[in-house]
Amino acid sequence: MNININDIKNGMTLIINGNLCLIQYFQHVKPGKGPAFCRIKFKNLKTGSIIEETFNTNIKFETAHVEKLKMQYLYNQGDLYVFMNVVDYSQLEINSEVLDDNIPYLKEGLEIEVHMYDGNIIGIYLPDKIEYEVTETIDATKGNTTNNAYKDATIETGLIVKVPLFIKTGEKIVITTKDGKYSSKA
Repeated sequence: MNININDIKNGMTLIINGNLCLIQYFQHVKPGKGPAFCRIKFKNLKTGSIIEETFNTNIKFETAHVEKLKMQYLYNQGDLYVFMNVVDYSQLEINSEVLDDNIPYLKEGLEIEVHMYDGNIIGIYLPDKIEYEVTETIDATKGNTTNNAYKDATIETGLIVKVPLFIKTGEKIVITTKDGKYSSKA
């Protein structure tokens, strides 16, 4: 299906110049002189490169049908991570190379969204915030109470994050997955 350039929105997946691309930024520009144009910043999902191009407003792009699957993380076997489709209970094995920076946030039972195009995985999306248990941290030392003082804490996945001094081993905390930082106490 083709879509007019004026109907594009951020987050859409389109075929641009023969490549599967995710729209990250879209701006329709009407200069004082000359014809209107569109400035689009998109990510090539095959190469991972981010490109910014300008197009005339009379162009149409082909929309890409991306399948979005709700999956639950089960376990890993070496470099393979096993997920279960929460709708039909089928299992999917995903290589660690595809998961990349998301691995430290995976814990048993975590629900994620897997985006697929033509049977290939093009993206894995974690929730913005996830609750974890602190498995190891040192106790705060009396007198070490400067403003915004932080200490290292290891969460159940093995990831080490900076947490406020009042957090203790065994407590549950919320981590932001975009930057891996402490968000709040659960």
